[in-house]
Amino acid sequence: MAETIRVMIPEDEVDKRIAELGAAISRDYAGKAVHLVCVLKGGATFMCELAKRITVPVSFDFMSVSSYGAGTKSSGVVRIVKDLDEPLEGKEVLVVEDIIDSGRTLSYLVDMLKKRGPKSVHLCTLLDKPDRRVVEGVVVDYVGFTIPDEFVVGYGLDYDQRYRNLPYIGVVEFTEE
Repeated sequence: MAETIRVMIPEDEVDKRIAELGAAISRDYAGKAVHLVCVLKGGATFMCELAKRITVPVSFDFMSVSSYGAGTKSSGVVRIVKDLDEPLEGKEVLVVEDIIDSGRTLSYLVDMLKKRGPKSVHLCTLLDKPDRRVVEGVVVDYVGFTIPDEFVVGYGLDYDQRYRNLPYIGVVEFTEE
């Protein structure tokens, strides 16, 4: 089987939307500092581009979580692979994610982070697949794009560790060779 990448959201649209998100976050956090928590690996590209467009003071931290076992379907069990380096107590926390689909991981993560004493916890995602949501109550405060249930890559999202570096959002299409 061969794969091709069809452009879903071109680079200029991604850039424009990230600028709009940065402006909205800057307005909402005016007079405050925001602590960005990036969910690795996919969220790193988006968070770096977003941070450049936020005008209030910003600090970063990174965590890696997994809800996948050996297969390609979520196990529903969330495991912290890399925890945060800094405490969250008293901070305005904005979790930055590449994509939200089932909501399992983010629901678990937000609940866990809230127990660490931050002033607030909000969510920002580049892509949202609400049709895949299985967990109710996941409130996404900042959404780049709402997309259909297709397998997407680019801008940090990967297929078998490939395509993260694409400057646009693409759909993986498989064809017979």
